[in-house]
Amino acid sequence: MLSKRTVAIGFIGTTLDRVGKGANRWNHWRPSVGLCQQPDLLIDRLELIHGIDARDVSLAERVAEDIRKVSPETEVRLHPLSLRNPWDFEEVYGALHDFTTRYTFDSEHENYLVHITTGTHVAQICWFLLTEARYLPARLVQTSPARRRSENEQITGTHTLIDLDLSRYDRIASRFAHKRMEGLAFLKSGIATRNTAFNHSIEQIERVAVRSRAPMLLIGPTGAGKSFLARRIHELKRSRHQIQGRFVEVNCATLRGDGAMSTLFGHIKGAFTGAQNARDGLLRAANGGMLFLDEIGELGLDEQAMLLKAIEEKRFFPMGSDKEVESDFLIIAGTHRDLRGRVAEGLFREDLYARINLWTFNLPGLAGRREDIEPNIDFELERHAREQGRMVRFNLEARRRYLTFACSNEAAWLGNFRELSASITRMATLADSGRIDETEVEEEIQRLRYAWDLDTSRQTHERLPLPDGMGELDLFDQLQLKAVIEVCRQADSLSDAGRKLFGVSRLSKANPNDADRLRKYLARFGIDWKMMTEKPHEQ
Repeated sequence: MLSKRTVAIGFIGTTLDRVGKGANRWNHWRPSVGLCQQPDLLIDRLELIHGIDARDVSLAERVAEDIRKVSPETEVRLHPLSLRNPWDFEEVYGALHDFTTRYTFDSEHENYLVHITTGTHVAQICWFLLTEARYLPARLVQTSPARRRSENEQITGTHTLIDLDLSRYDRIASRFAHKRMEGLAFLKSGIATRNTAFNHSIEQIERVAVRSRAPMLLIGPTGAGKSFLARRIHELKRSRHQIQGRFVEVNCATLRGDGAMSTLFGHIKGAFTGAQNARDGLLRAANGGMLFLDEIGELGLDEQAMLLKAIEEKRFFPMGSDKEVESDFLIIAGTHRDLRGRVAEGLFREDLYARINLWTFNLPGLAGRREDIEPNIDFELERHAREQGRMVRFNLEARRRYLTFACSNEAAWLGNFRELSASITRMATLADSGRIDETEVEEEIQRLRYAWDLDTSRQTHERLPLPDGMGELDLFDQLQLKAVIEVCRQADSLSDAGRKLFGVSRLSKANPNDADRLRKYLARFGIDWKMMTEKPHEQ
C-alpha cells in the first residue's frame, strides 16, 4: 500500500522569509524554506498563501524557486489572498475559513499540516481555531531556527508536530478531568451527594455552565436549592472569566403591577404616580453578569413580553421612556410551576417558554433525596460553625435518632433543604457545650411533627402549610382545600379522586379529564399529588 503524501499549508513569512539579499539569504533561517528542508519530514506539496501587492508576489515567487532548489520533490502552489488588515480577527478568520471551504481535501491519500510559524499572530490564532474545530483535517507544525550550528552550516532549523487530539495527552486529559471534578464539587458546595439523578443533573449543569451562554430553567419545589445553585453557577462562570458582572436575583412572585415593570426594567422620573426619581431596574443592574428570575411563572404577560425582547435583543424600554437601553446579561429562571400547563392555560407566553427552555433541569425536593439528608446535615453544621464561630456536633445516639426520623417517610420536609437548614440551626443554637443530645433531637422532632400536622393528639388543623410567598388563605379556601385533600387521601389514584370530586360537572363534558382538572387545582397552591396522598403515621 502506498504511503500518504504530506501537504503543508501556510502563509509566506513577510519578515522571516524576506531576510537577506541575493546569495546572503542562504545564510539566514527562513521558515517556509526550512520547513521543506527537514531531513525526517518530506513535504510533497506546499500551499503557500501570500499578499497581492507586487512586493509580496515577488517574495512568494523567490521563496518558491528556492524551495525547488533545496527540495525538488516539493511542489509549491501559490495562493494570492487579499487582506485589507491582516490584524483584523474577523477579516482574517473569514478569509481563511473561505480558503478551507474551497480547498479540496483528500484525506484518504494525503496527510495535512498547517504551518503556524509564519503570518501575523491573528493568522496563527485563526489557523489554530480552524484546525481545532476540524475545518481542516490537519495537524499543526511549528518550525524554529536551530540552536547550535557551525559557521558554514546551511540553516534548516527544526520542526515540531502538534496534534490537537487532547485525548492523546494523558497529563492534559487528567488535568482537565480534575478541573471538571472541582467544578462539580463547587456546584454541590462540597456536599458528597448520593442521589444518582441529582448527581447526573449537576454533571450536565457543569458542562452547560462552562460551555454555553444560553438560558437555564431550574424546576423544583420551594426550598429545593434553585437560588443557591444559580448563585454557584454564577461564581463558577466568574472563576472561568466568562462573565465579570454581578449576580442579581429577584423573586417574581413578589412583583405586582407597576412595581413589577419598574423593578425589572426601571423607569424614568414621573413614569407613574410616586416615581419621583429615575430607576435603572434589575435588568440593567445585571449587565455583564447574571440575572436569576425565581418563580418566573408568576410574571404577568406584559412583563413576559418585555423580558423576551430583553433576552433576545439585549435592549428594552424603561417605563415611561421612548429611548431603549441596553443590557447584556445571562439568565437563569426558576419555578415550581408546570410552565407547559400554564402555557396551555394562556398564563405564560409560549415563545418565552421556548426561549428559556433550551436547558431545563429538575431539582428534586428533600423528600425525593433522602439519601442526601446525612451529608447535608454535616454541611449545615459546618456552615453554622463558620457563621457563629462555634463548632457543634451530635452525640452518637442523638444523630442516629435524628437521621432515622429525617430519612423516614414520616418526615414530610415540605420546606425541603431550607427547612432542614432551619432544623439543624435550631438544634445547634440550643445545644450546650457544643453537643446536640437526645433531648434537643426529641424536641426538634416534635416541632417538625407539629409543623407537618403529624401529631395525632391535635384534633384540629388551624392553618395549612403553604408554599413561601403564597400568604395565608381565606377561611373559605382553607375549608375547600382541606376537603379536597381528604378526598385525595382516601382515593386510589388521581383519576379516582377527580371522578369523586367532579361527579356531577363531568357528566356535561364530552371528554372529561378529571385527573388534569384536579392536578391544576392543586398546583394553584403549590401542591402535588404525591405530597397530599401521603397519610400520617400513627405514633
